[in-house]
Amino acid sequence: MNDKRRTIAKKLARTGSWQVAKRVAKTIPFGGTAVAVLLVGSDIRNKGVVKGLVNSGIDAIPFVGLAKNAVELFRGDFISDKPGLGNGRKRSV
Repeated sequence: MNDKRRTIAKKLARTGSWQVAKRVAKTIPFGGTAVAVLLVGSDIRNKGVVKGLVNSGIDAIPFVGLAKNAVELFRGDFISDKPGLGNGRKRSV
């Protein structure tokens, strides 16, 4: 009888963990959207209003933003920063 209870408990645990895993997998694409929304201010500061909003908008689209960022790891930014922010110069805050 004790073995039967263990197998039922194992089945319930396995089923419960599968349900949690499915829910987490569904939210992963939207995690990138949340990060993009949090970083809008930084993009606007570095790229300007229009370019920053366009960059953040593309990043916020699930799977499209992921693909864009994956390519940018190797190629560099598609949308360039404002001139004068590089070369070790400090921005005025």
